[in-house]
Amino acid sequence: MTDVADDDASVRAWLRRWGECVAAVDFERARPLFDPSVTGFGTFAGAVVGLDRLESEQWRQVWPTISGFVFAVEDAQVLVSDDRCQAVIVTTWASTRDGRERPGRATVVLRRGEVTSPWLGVHTHFSLVPQP
Repeated sequence: MTDVADDDASVRAWLRRWGECVAAVDFERARPLFDPSVTGFGTFAGAVVGLDRLESEQWRQVWPTISGFVFAVEDAQVLVSDDRCQAVIVTTWASTRDGRERPGRATVVLRRGEVTSPWLGVHTHFSLVPQP
């Protein structure tokens, strides 16, 4: 594989792992995927700073209340910086709550200190797809 293909595959693997954590409501397994100073906002929480706040104000408010969560990993757009130390994922996701489908979209920013280190989430933004 080329460096670009390796990066694309590793970013998609990161997204797949995180999606599995969301679907399994596995907060402990999800935490190491993120930088402690992550920022985010989503379908529930306003802008938050820090992994503890992201978990308590977004993840714990949503994950236990949904089922069937899945990212569209193969259809995601993956953009990797020239130095290969930052990546952006633009993707859609789906879940169900109270028997109703919840289609959504997400933007995730990842970073790594060096090319051989694992990706860490530094920003997440989730929203539901606007309904007409």
